[in-house]
Amino acid sequence: MIEKERVNLMIDNLDKSILNLLQADGKLSYAEIGKQLFCSAGTVHVRMKKMEKEGIIKKQELKVAYKKLGYDIEAFLGIYLTSSLKYDEVAQQLKTIKEVLSLHYTTGAYSMFAKIVCKDTLHLMDVLHSKIQSIEGVQRTETLISLKENIERPLVLE
Repeated sequence: MIEKERVNLMIDNLDKSILNLLQADGKLSYAEIGKQLFCSAGTVHVRMKKMEKEGIIKKQELKVAYKKLGYDIEAFLGIYLTSSLKYDEVAQQLKTIKEVLSLHYTTGAYSMFAKIVCKDTLHLMDVLHSKIQSIEGVQRTETLISLKENIERPLVLE
């Protein structure tokens, strides 16, 4: 079942400024944000709770440099399904594979597009053959290995 995201127009420039500051540095305290935006820490706290409740803020997370932990390959997989009706079933199976970091239902050539990390080419081959391509409903995959990431940034809200 495809869910439609609700558009929320109930945020103002202060909310956007709070989001921009936190996207740039997620470790900022409410007091520091308040100081930068000329409001109280309590105001920032109330605004954050409101945006969490509305689903604007999905979660706060830590960004890990996987290469420094021995995961030298970052790859993108175009996944072809035997039928689009298999999407939910395949997505559930892919969620169980720890190397799959993100998954998208797409238009175009692929049914799904995934981002994965692996330690080396042998690990990549094992993930592809033993885990992903063995899922019922996966017809085939195409792998694109990232050689270098030049841009990764949040959207600056205006």
